[in-house]
Amino acid sequence: MAKLDRLLNLVAALLDTSVPLTAEELRKRVPGYPEGDDAFHRSFERDKDDLRELGIPLETVVVEHHEQPKAAYTIQRSRYELRDPGFELDELAAIHLAATTIQLEGLDPDDVEEGLRKLGGLGQVDPGAEAAASPVGAVPVPDPLLDLFEAVLERRPVSFTYGDAERHVQPHRLQFERGRWYLTGHDTDRDDRRSFRLDRITGRVTAGEPGEFEPPAEVGGVQLRPWEIGEGEPTPCRVLLDPGIAKSVLVEHPGLDVAERHDDGGVVVELAVRNRVALRNFVLTMLDHAEVLEPRELRAEVVEWLRAFTGVEPEPSR
Repeated sequence: MAKLDRLLNLVAALLDTSVPLTAEELRKRVPGYPEGDDAFHRSFERDKDDLRELGIPLETVVVEHHEQPKAAYTIQRSRYELRDPGFELDELAAIHLAATTIQLEGLDPDDVEEGLRKLGGLGQVDPGAEAAASPVGAVPVPDPLLDLFEAVLERRPVSFTYGDAERHVQPHRLQFERGRWYLTGHDTDRDDRRSFRLDRITGRVTAGEPGEFEPPAEVGGVQLRPWEIGEGEPTPCRVLLDPGIAKSVLVEHPGLDVAERHDDGGVVVELAVRNRVALRNFVLTMLDHAEVLEPRELRAEVVEWLRAFTGVEPEPSR
C-alpha cells in the first residue's frame, strides 16, 4: 500500500472516532503498516510528523481508561475543517463554476475538488453544471504562490531573491493582473510599498513567524504602468518633468521613484522600461514639459521619432 493511502486512512480513522486512539488501536484500524513492533513505531512516528508538516492538527493526549495512562491521538473536526462560511446556493454555484472553468496550472485537480468540498461547493449545485463547465482558460501557479499566500494570510514576513538582490517584505496582497501574479507589500529595506512579479522571484521564499506585523486597513493593488508591461530585463530610464506638471504627474502615478527634486519644482523620475513605445507615448502626452534624459539610446529613439513625425531633418554636423 502506498504511503499516501496509509496517511489518508490514518486521517480518516482519527476523524471517524469520538475518542482519542492509541498507537496500537490505530495499528489495528489502519492498513499498510509494516510487521514488527519496531518497524511499526518508526513508520508511525514518521506519519505523525508528515501529517503535522502538512498542517493537519494531529494532537497528542493522555488517556486514563487503560491499566496505565497511555498517549493517544486525535484530530478535532473543528480545527481540521473550515468553518461554514454561510454561502447561499447561488454563491456556491458561482464558486463551483469558477473552479471548473478556470484551470489552475500546476495544481492537482483533486486539491481543487477538496477545496470545493470543504466550502460546501460540491453536491449542492445544479447536477448538470459540472458536465457543462469545461476549462475555458488557465491561470498559472508559480512556485512561490502557495508559500506567499500562506504568508499573507498568517501575516508572516518573507525574504526572497528578486533580480540580484535579497528583499525583505511584509506581504499584504496577492493579485493576478494581465496574466501575471504580483505581490504587494512593505519593503522593510526601502521602508516603502513595493510590488513584485512572482515569476521573477528566484529560489525559495523564506517566511518568518505568524502575526509578526499588522497589515494596513486598506491595501492597494499593483499599478501596472504601460512602459513597465513587457518581457525581458527592464531598462532604467530618467525623465525630467517640468515644474508645471510634476505635481500632477506624481499624483496620477503614485509610487514613481523620484531621483531628484529641483528648487523650481521640477523633478527627475526613474522608470523601469520594458515597452519603449509606451514610454514615448507617456513622454509625448506632456508635449515639451517632459524630456528623456537617460539612457542615450532611449533619448535618441524619441528624438528620431519626433523628427520623422514632423519631417524635420537633423542639422548637418560641422
